Amino acid sequence: MKEELITREYIHVAVSSDPPVIEMKGIRKSYDNGLVLKDVEISVRKGENLVVLGKSGSGKSVLIKCIVGLVIPDAGEVRVLGENILELNEKQLNEIRLKIGFLFQNAALYDSMTVGENLHFPLKNHFNNLTEVEIEKKIYEGLDDVGLKDSIYKMPSELSGGMTKRIGLARTLILKPEIMLYDEPTTGLDTATAKEISELIVSLQKKNKISSIIITHDMACAKITADRIVILKDGVIETEGSYDELAASDNEWVRMFFT
Repeated sequence: MKEELITREYIHVAVSSDPPVIEMKGIRKSYDNGLVLKDVEISVRKGENLVVLGKSGSGKSVLIKCIVGLVIPDAGEVRVLGENILELNEKQLNEIRLKIGFLFQNAALYDSMTVGENLHFPLKNHFNNLTEVEIEKKIYEGLDDVGLKDSIYKMPSELSGGMTKRIGLARTLILKPEIMLYDEPTTGLDTATAKEISELIVSLQKKNKISSIIITHDMACAKITADRIVILKDGVIETEGSYDELAASDNEWVRMFFT
């Protein structure tokens, strides 16, 4: 336990005192079956990993979709990198989205493309001024960051679950986002591989000075990655704090997540 805490402390970055890179105020969202988010307020500072916990249906996925404009809240304000995204036109919104990386649960690789082609596609699509030599260099650097430089010619079907997550992470980070949104990054992985992915998230956070929101049910992932944790209950922020603070909470419902 002592060794694990030392490792975590070493690889975490210092959180900036600059204005938040993500700020959500008074967010409300309802669907036909009722309110999903109820006056939610969340902020993420530069260089911070914020973990969002909550039972299924508590509004976690809706929350991060509001950040990228995939879901429009019924009320409230969403500011990303200083911009109120609810006031942006489609062109301006797409420019903000280029600064945000999103790692889906299944990594969303293109099955018909090799690993290298999966990384080549976003680079060519977003940076058409790059030469093929420059693109190839970035691809190898991206794969090296996740420890899979030798997998460049493999097809997604040849990858393990952990390798697929790593390639998905490399493909997202190759665009140098300022913000990362992780949706259950360790789902479906064995304990050892999930730990590797969690440590990789923190290592790349430190290297690239990325601010992140991590949605997870994996408490081992939360312990490794979180600078701060918020817990959603029925669409409301029930509490927030560090892992250790919340694990020692007087609130029995909160402590339930840590047992």
